[in-house]
Amino acid sequence: MESKTALSQLSALAQENRLAVFRLLVKAGHDGLPAGDIAAALGVPPNTLSSQLNILSNAGLVEGNRQGRSIIYTANYDAISGLIVFLMEDCCQGREEVCSPIMAAAQSACC
Repeated sequence: MESKTALSQLSALAQENRLAVFRLLVKAGHDGLPAGDIAAALGVPPNTLSSQLNILSNAGLVEGNRQGRSIIYTANYDAISGLIVFLMEDCCQGREEVCSPIMAAAQSACC
């Protein structure tokens, strides 16, 4: 991953509503959520949510797929995995005890 991509993704997540949207979509899994459900769950006006989703989408962190009259949004798990790897790739300097708690937390959080 290039630094420019990582900065775009980190910038997209560096706002309270966008982070909440992203975390909600991560929890929703591969089925995702329609925009209306996201707005209702977070108490965000639809026009504000649309702007937040566009920023997250432009950063590659979420994807929207039209299903009938709705757009279903999902988290882009490959993108967030890539960002995490980018942040951690130079970690530890060969010292497993530094990264093992992070790896254990990641394993328990996702599986």
